Formats: sequence, C-alpha cells, structure tokens
Amino acid sequence: MDVNGLAIESQIVIWTRLTQIALGRGTAAEAVLMVTEKVAALTEASLTVASGGSAHKVVKGYRKRVRANVKRLRR
Repeated sequence: MDVNGLAIESQIVIWTRLTQIALGRGTAAEAVLMVTEKVAALTEASLTVASGGSAHKVVKGYRKRVRANVKRLRR
C-alpha cells in the first residue's frame, strides 16, 4: 500500500509543480527546494540500505517527504 500511495502522491507533487511553472507561479526557491529534497532523500535512502534497512523502510521515508510536499503545495 505504501508504494501505491507514494506513486499517487508523487504524481500530485509533479503535476502541482509543473502547473505552477506553466502558469508563471513557480519560484526559484521552489526549484532549489525540489533539487535539494531529492539529494537529501537519496542520501537518506542510501544510508537506510547501507545500514541493513528494508525496501519498505526506504519507501516509507520517501512517502513521508512526498506527503509533506503535497500538504505544503496545496496551501
């Protein structure tokens, strides 16, 4: 279920960001945040796997970050 939720919520974030950019509402700060979040999430996932964590734990971590983006972008 976490993978399905991650897929749906990720698409919401992508769609929202692309719509903001297309409508001229995208900001440089959002673009920087988008990139830095990806680097931080990859680092966290790598550390989880390197320390013996499961794929479920990695997905759970990604989903937590994506849910926070959905919430923030919908304001």
